[in-house]
Amino acid sequence: MKSARKWLRQNATNGIYCSQTRSVHTLESALVEGMISLDDLRFFALLAKSSSLVEVARSLDVTPPAVTQRLQQLEARVGVRLVNRSTRSLSLTAEGSLLVERSQNIITEIDDITEALTSRKKTVAGHLRIAAPFGFGRRFVAPAAAVFRRQHISTPVTLELSNDPLQGASDNSDVIIHIGQLKDSQRSMLKLAPNNRVLCASPEYLARNGHPVHPEDLRNFECAVLRENDEDVTLWRLTSDTHRPVAVRVDPAIASNDGEVVRNWGLAGLGIILRSEWDVAEDLKAGTLVRILPNWRPPSADIVALFATRRGRTARAARFIEILQRSLTPVPWRQ
Repeated sequence: MKSARKWLRQNATNGIYCSQTRSVHTLESALVEGMISLDDLRFFALLAKSSSLVEVARSLDVTPPAVTQRLQQLEARVGVRLVNRSTRSLSLTAEGSLLVERSQNIITEIDDITEALTSRKKTVAGHLRIAAPFGFGRRFVAPAAAVFRRQHISTPVTLELSNDPLQGASDNSDVIIHIGQLKDSQRSMLKLAPNNRVLCASPEYLARNGHPVHPEDLRNFECAVLRENDEDVTLWRLTSDTHRPVAVRVDPAIASNDGEVVRNWGLAGLGIILRSEWDVAEDLKAGTLVRILPNWRPPSADIVALFATRRGRTARAARFIEILQRSLTPVPWRQ
């Protein structure tokens, strides 16, 4: 806690939080007198990124009144109000923002120390935090996380699923699973498996509407589109060994931010879909989806793992990736 007191004193001295000097001293006193524990800091960091006390309770597997009581006890100990809360939402006070900003530094530093000490013993410790996309996360990442947890029962695991894990992941995420082209990133990267994208549709849809012969024909077909990763999802870029690359702007008949929903729409005959190979390989093999424009290729979308920049690849992250890589070797969707 000496480092925490040092940070708070420096900010007060430098005048960074001039309007909050009294609050800084109040929080500093709480640290000095041992009123704030590491568990308190982790609790408040979780609360700060949640939209409601109910969400916090769900994450901690406790009741909302228990969360409210814990927050009230923390505020009573530090002597300042940390959160403005209503029946539907919560927001941080200036003092709460100050605490969560400094808490993150303290939590990260302690995690670093723990990781450094345990790595010397070649043991896995700390809290494994993974971020992954919805569909791939459910099908491949979650089972690997379960294997990891069974092998390391003293290591907590958190798996956050979203439609854009790279943007939504917190700074203390150990591993981020990403699919597709990667924009500028300072994180170290490891390729886990190859993955192509495929244009396909149900046999029923093609029987009703015919097959496109050239990419430009896609403008005349209904398309179901996945909106994710802030990509320009209505511009489909295709290359061929014998033709010049083509970029086609499609007008989506239906769209979603969930890949499983889009795949199901394709299976239901609602239009042509552009999906990852890992997601539709079994459907193509079974004939419930049919590949179209087979001589044209969308950009590949390899499966990669990204690691935290500050700590590098932690021992727990390395062990988890070993498990995930083993589950992806040989590549399941190419069997």
